[in-house]
Amino acid sequence: MAGEIPDLIAVERAGTGKGAARKARREGYVPGIVYGDDKEPLPINIKFNELLKRLKQGRFLSTLFNLKVEGQDDVRVICRGVQRDVVKDLPTHVDFMRLHRNSRINLFIPVVVVGEEAAPGIKRGGVVTHVRSDVELIVTASDIPDHITLDITGGKIGDVYHISDVTLPEGVKPVIERDFVIANIAAPAGLGAGADDEEEAAAE
Repeated sequence: MAGEIPDLIAVERAGTGKGAARKARREGYVPGIVYGDDKEPLPINIKFNELLKRLKQGRFLSTLFNLKVEGQDDVRVICRGVQRDVVKDLPTHVDFMRLHRNSRINLFIPVVVVGEEAAPGIKRGGVVTHVRSDVELIVTASDIPDHITLDITGGKIGDVYHISDVTLPEGVKPVIERDFVIANIAAPAGLGAGADDEEEAAAE
């Protein structure tokens, strides 16, 4: 499960509207808003360099943060949107939603494949094709998995893996109800997908 929740430092923004937002950007901040939990929206500013660093680390939209604003109680938030400059692709505004520990939210969680070294299909030159590198799951805010694991030990060329082949943590379930594909073992060039089955049949 996810480790310690990272802190995100912000300051309360005085004033709202385009004028206050422009002033914040001139001073090296990115304006933002915190909403939800039946409370008044809180306008904030986050240091531009700090936000950019977090964005470059990846998974910003699927990370739970402990938001610290001077004069306010710490609150758990998740980003629900980052607006960017259309030319420079740099953040210009950010939206956060307040969460309770027991809040249920939809997040994209990475899929980690294990067992490749032992898979017969990989030993024969097959390649794992990641149909979905992450999966949208319904999770509890206080217990967000870092990843889900797909074990392909014993996998043959042509094998297809679905979300049902993954053991999900307790209380976690996919947003999509159907049994969708997340990966497969593709044949190398010149080798048909049924080659493993043909070799097994010949050996019998």
